[in-house]
Amino acid sequence: MPDVKALLFDTFGTVVDWRGSLIAEFTAWGEARGINADWAALVDAWRGAYRPSMDAVRDHPERGFLTLDELQRQSVEPLAARLGITGLSKADFDHLTFGWHRLRPWPDSVPGLTRLKTKFVISPLSNGNVALMTNLSKNAGLPWDLILCAEIFRRYKPDPEIYLGAAKLLGLKPEQVMMVAAHNYDLVAARSLGLKTAFVPRVTEYGPHQKEDFEAASDWDFVVADIEDLAGRLGC
Repeated sequence: MPDVKALLFDTFGTVVDWRGSLIAEFTAWGEARGINADWAALVDAWRGAYRPSMDAVRDHPERGFLTLDELQRQSVEPLAARLGITGLSKADFDHLTFGWHRLRPWPDSVPGLTRLKTKFVISPLSNGNVALMTNLSKNAGLPWDLILCAEIFRRYKPDPEIYLGAAKLLGLKPEQVMMVAAHNYDLVAARSLGLKTAFVPRVTEYGPHQKEDFEAASDWDFVVADIEDLAGRLGC
């Protein structure tokens, strides 16, 4: 696709392993603190609250925009209480929330992105906020050219403003931009606005609770095994 100049990546699940990273970190942290908890249950419930919390912002713009960090912080305390995780301080809940800043990349992410960077502008297009995405990228070694995310546009995916706004900031037409994601809904929204699309399956993203996105749900421009495969398909 000679006209494509930039690749935008969904990040949570597509580029980084949020579930495995959080469960491993919280388990080690809890053991060091003598806290016996079902951290996997907390992580899964937290992710379950992720989309509804953003949809509440999308559906009620009159309430003002809240960043993903703010939404995650609001969610974690009641979820912990529901799961019987007690004795945690405000600082402890802040630490758990900032666990999202310390996620590990999938094994193919950094090498694949590094190859793609030689030919394309690469950036996340994430529902995360600027501080979250900056810290995450620094910790995970993600070689972005810039960071584009929901906080910049004060919209959450799949609102059109975030996709079209990203293309505009890059000085590109929508058809010169490719959205790369492990989630079919993200690509549906991107394609409807004229962006090119690439599907990267992450069939273990939700562990045993995965219910969707095992395979491409449409004839996306590219359906690849992983990000390194995408780099090869794009001549990098």
